[in-house]
Amino acid sequence: MLVGQKKPLEPKHVWSIRVRLELAGSKRDLAIFNIAIDSKLRACDLVKLRFDDVYSGTKVRNRATIVQKKTGRPVQFEITEQSRNSLEACLPMLRVTGSRFLFPSRLHASLHISTRQYARLVHRWVESIGLDTRLYGTHTMRRTKAALIYRKTGNLRAVQLLLGHTKLESTVRYLGIEVDDALNMAEQIEL
Repeated sequence: MLVGQKKPLEPKHVWSIRVRLELAGSKRDLAIFNIAIDSKLRACDLVKLRFDDVYSGTKVRNRATIVQKKTGRPVQFEITEQSRNSLEACLPMLRVTGSRFLFPSRLHASLHISTRQYARLVHRWVESIGLDTRLYGTHTMRRTKAALIYRKTGNLRAVQLLLGHTKLESTVRYLGIEVDDALNMAEQIEL
């Protein structure tokens, strides 16, 4: 078993997984996948998302705020149109279960899916597009959009806020930014 940071997905991987889930008609899995990418939440926070966290009445909000379990601090995230559509497609199913949780467990002993079940889903998604499952995990989902935002903007502070990190150093370590990355960015700027 490989140990260490899990890789973020590339945009082409995200789209490949989405297409597979759509073709399979996996509405719940597609909603979990999309909100995991958008929210940048840890698995323990993602599985405990409540209906009221993302819905206002019967409409999915554009943004949500939750208090992170690890830090006890609030973090905001955007809910893209893609995620809103997939969540709205799950609404009839959620109404039937009567659950307060966005991703209710199919087992009666638990109110929401477990982090272990979420990990199995991520493993299945990654495997379905032919990636090495040892290199990806639930933290892949948290890192994917954060890494892309950083690559496109170079704005560490924005990524820090989105992830809810208190220290910029944590964000630097989290993204795996090295001196070479900084130099490559500097080389692309001409005055």
